[in-house]
Amino acid sequence: MNAPISIIAQADPGAGYRALKPEIDAAVARALNSGWYILGQEGAAFEREYGAWLGEGIRAVGCANGTDAIALILRGMGIGEGATVVTVSHTAVATVAAIEMAGATPLLLDIDPDTYCMDADELAAVLADPPPGIPPIRAVIAVHIYGHPCDLGPMLEACGRAGVPLIEDCAQAHGARLDGAMIGTIGHAAAFSLYPTKNLGALGDGGVLATADLELAERISAIRQYGWRERYVSSLVGVNSRLDEVQAAILRVKLPHLDAGNARRRAIAAAYDSALAGASLIPPARAQGVEHVFHQYVLRSDDRAATMARLKAEGVGTGIHYPVPVHEQSAYAGRVALGPAACAEASRAATEIFSLPMYPELTDAQVEHICLAIEKL
Repeated sequence: MNAPISIIAQADPGAGYRALKPEIDAAVARALNSGWYILGQEGAAFEREYGAWLGEGIRAVGCANGTDAIALILRGMGIGEGATVVTVSHTAVATVAAIEMAGATPLLLDIDPDTYCMDADELAAVLADPPPGIPPIRAVIAVHIYGHPCDLGPMLEACGRAGVPLIEDCAQAHGARLDGAMIGTIGHAAAFSLYPTKNLGALGDGGVLATADLELAERISAIRQYGWRERYVSSLVGVNSRLDEVQAAILRVKLPHLDAGNARRRAIAAAYDSALAGASLIPPARAQGVEHVFHQYVLRSDDRAATMARLKAEGVGTGIHYPVPVHEQSAYAGRVALGPAACAEASRAATEIFSLPMYPELTDAQVEHICLAIEKL
């Protein structure tokens, strides 16, 4: 009887823990021994360190998860009921869920078929001439999907003409750059997920938001804990969304390794690119001026199931990010407004995309094995 094939996982958050186990274990013990488990010194230190890593003058505010980070930004900006927020359908449903959590109405646009990011031309069109029957557009959320930055230049110009803020959803883009500028520092505010599989991931849920608008950051800091500026006294209508001390301590260990981890992701991507040189599939696009951080390495196949099955037979795990665009999901279909392109490219991509293994802890031997499997496609 043949031994079962060992599959290289498409994602392995446990590998990130094992790589830094002594440091992480020490940080967890430090947090546990402190006796302070919510909004203490670890969280405050992580906020300082993350803000400094993003750039001078950036204030970071920790929260419970990346979905809350978006919702908190909207709440802090006073955007809720009676407002429309524009984003894309090709995203984790969390982006749209956060808009509705804040009480606002989503308007979903299509994507550029090469980068999978928001179509900047369609955004300009809807800001200049909004679809009928929706509340006024009050914000735009640009999703830096898979680690590739959006084309923010024309988006910011369109938002400026319309007088609305641009919010960056950086859940998959920690450390990416556009024309040398760090993603998360270009729009008015940015939200980051710290879910375990992210480029910077906790070992549980976590999120952080960032902005150079210090007044907005202070307001959100109060909103995330019942609107308190003074303990037990709510000066604002708030929620409960806090990053706990254990996760903050873990993130403080992992943050200094993030740049090296992103460099390793780019090296793995380059190896995949080379392996695809003689294959029928095309490497992911990179727009000019972009420093990609490859949260995912995404390919397209017009026979996806067969392609994924062939890779699995070679011991290579794959994933689909994401199999159903938001506008086609039963919770949203028929009730969420769409832009003039009706998200046609998002629908098409969802039937073809799949992701190869991508995380810094992949060994050279594993990468070589994956490359050999790719060359057989």
